[in-house]
Amino acid sequence: MDAELMEIRQHMSQFPPFDALSEALLDELAGHIEVRYFKTGSDILLLNAHVDEFCYIRSGAVEVYRRQGDLYNRLGEGDIFGHFHLLRDHVVRFPARAIEDTLIYFIPDAVFQQLCDADEHFADFVELERPRLESAAEEQRESNDMMVTRIRRLLSRAPVMVNVDTSVQDAARQMSEDQASALLVTEPCTGDTLRCFHDGSEMRRIRGIMTNTDFRTRIVARGLSAQTAIGDAASQVLVSVQADVSIYEAMLVMLRNNVHHLPVLHRRRPLGIVHLSDIIRYETHSGLYLVSNIFSRLSVEGLARLAPDVRAAFVRMVEEGANSQMVGSALSTVGRSFTRRLCELAEDSLGPPPVPYAFMVNGSMARNEQGIVTDQDNALVLDDAFDPEEHDDYFRRLATFVSDGLDTCGYTYCKGDIMATNARWRQPLEVWKGYFRGWMSEPTPETLLHSSIFFDLDSAYGEAELVEELQDLVTEQAPRSPQFLAAMARNALNRTPPLGFFRTFVMEQDGKHNNSINLKRRGTAPMVDLIRIHALACGSSAQNSFERLDDIHQTRLLASGVSDKLRYAFEFLCISRLRHQAIDIGKGREPNNNIEPENVESSERHTLKDAFQVLSNAQKFLKFRYPMVGGQTERR
Repeated sequence: MDAELMEIRQHMSQFPPFDALSEALLDELAGHIEVRYFKTGSDILLLNAHVDEFCYIRSGAVEVYRRQGDLYNRLGEGDIFGHFHLLRDHVVRFPARAIEDTLIYFIPDAVFQQLCDADEHFADFVELERPRLESAAEEQRESNDMMVTRIRRLLSRAPVMVNVDTSVQDAARQMSEDQASALLVTEPCTGDTLRCFHDGSEMRRIRGIMTNTDFRTRIVARGLSAQTAIGDAASQVLVSVQADVSIYEAMLVMLRNNVHHLPVLHRRRPLGIVHLSDIIRYETHSGLYLVSNIFSRLSVEGLARLAPDVRAAFVRMVEEGANSQMVGSALSTVGRSFTRRLCELAEDSLGPPPVPYAFMVNGSMARNEQGIVTDQDNALVLDDAFDPEEHDDYFRRLATFVSDGLDTCGYTYCKGDIMATNARWRQPLEVWKGYFRGWMSEPTPETLLHSSIFFDLDSAYGEAELVEELQDLVTEQAPRSPQFLAAMARNALNRTPPLGFFRTFVMEQDGKHNNSINLKRRGTAPMVDLIRIHALACGSSAQNSFERLDDIHQTRLLASGVSDKLRYAFEFLCISRLRHQAIDIGKGREPNNNIEPENVESSERHTLKDAFQVLSNAQKFLKFRYPMVGGQTERR
């Protein structure tokens, strides 16, 4: 092969869908390329013209238009166009024009058909308009890592449940018939319903758990009658976990409480019971070193010494090919573990809390999307028995202890003071409900900012039911608040992707990071914003952005395929940010959210552009999907 053909082959092999072709197909392709040059402003494909070739951009820039003359897409080096015409009737439906001096490789229809027949990946790409960013996102493989896999994955059946007045003999018979090693003892719900669930006929609460070991030690060894009510013998100290905690966290709960059976709940409803042997069978090479070490530390100083281990674990996950969901979930697990241990240490120092409370986390930790560059967003939700004069000093001191401890461990203070140390964010449940209702009924710039932070919420420690009440409130009221959704949509347009007119990126000019792109401010954050708005509109209770996209897809709120494009774009933006942070750490630099395009490989620059274009298109849709109501006009 001569030098010119070798150069053509080498260039095309860097970009999808050609990057997956076999060596033989690449050789065949390069031998049939015709190269043409187009000056700025000249037409490449004319509307309704007959065409027997499709185009690959070697250099320059091209605009593709719809039949009515509207701009459809702007393409650059490594992009292809014109292939849809070959798949249909060989008539140009999307004319194209060079907007810079441009070099085009023309590929004959016969070669195009040969590639489609010979390579399934190539055929999928051109026939389904499979974007580069989808291919890039799928390179991140799923993992069985215990820090990111949810405990619900280990559930194989519903739990065995008996009423509190069932005899121990009947309960034992039920366990034998179901081949279960444990059962849950339940009773009708009276009074406080926060801890109750509906079993299909009535509201019930879990009274306790009974295991094989309990039957031996609590019944047989004590000589109790077979007719003894199970409620009189069952353990009433119930240790449980929510279904979406990681296997990592679930095993830690078992180890710290010395239990072998762990009920798994969705809110208050029991989904199943996990045994320690289930986790042992599941575990591969995923150690419990880091998180178990967090709970073994006896002081803030001891916790702070684990910060380098967190960074090392982050770099290792990225280098081993973990996707952004895995990394974000693992780092969120670590962050929640730090928070929980600090709450425990605070209670050890201050004594037991005067009223029940939940330490609520917000933002990326609540979404299971935390990165290595992060600050604190947290609050306290207190029981309605809270009396400021009697109780606030305790919770102020607890909040200060936890917030200072998190800062020492690498989770910096929130610049906007969204922390439990701020008395405004240390309130009883009814006050929080008033906050949320007011923000949705009368949105203002300030309350929209608060909504974008606090409507991603999760409980890290304490009475999770208090936070669940707020989650339920948002899920129920947001879909019925069109004015709020419209205001959120307008607010989400304040941060736009860095796409310049001539296929270039718009650089930051803030002094510290000149000539760079902030992937969080210009990419992942606005993507999170728009996904949140759609999720609120369809009544999703999910917190994680990918899970919200699943719910959005089910409601058909977006056109077919749009949810998938958002997913691929979001994944690529997230993993690009994480990769560059890992590189910074590896080179001894302090990681940040900025990248310099000249330090990004050519193929990644193109995929970044694709992802930013998906974000841009999705933002344009927001104002049409959520129009201002009540005669209000759009703010300019």
